[in-house]
Amino acid sequence: MEKWLYVMMIKRGKSYNKVTKAVIIRHVENLKRLDADGKIELCGPLKGYPGVAGMVIFKTANYEEAEALCRQEPLVAEGYATYTLAELQVADKDNDYLMP
Repeated sequence: MEKWLYVMMIKRGKSYNKVTKAVIIRHVENLKRLDADGKIELCGPLKGYPGVAGMVIFKTANYEEAEALCRQEPLVAEGYATYTLAELQVADKDNDYLMP
């Protein structure tokens, strides 16, 4: 059975330098809610990757659900950041690392 995760790269927008503590609090509250709902596999800020603030890896039923969560992210919804979303096919011991 194929297993997919959805990788959101949060890209710094032109107004990212105006992010306030209140915005970060809303961002973290959103992450906590999504994690409690079982929607996040992994998330965090990235170091040494210019223009990218962080990454969220979603465990959702499909790409469309992950994209809806991306649009609801406060940094995106409030105009401080944009995002890209990629589909990641999981390769692990359960599927023999996708060996045919």
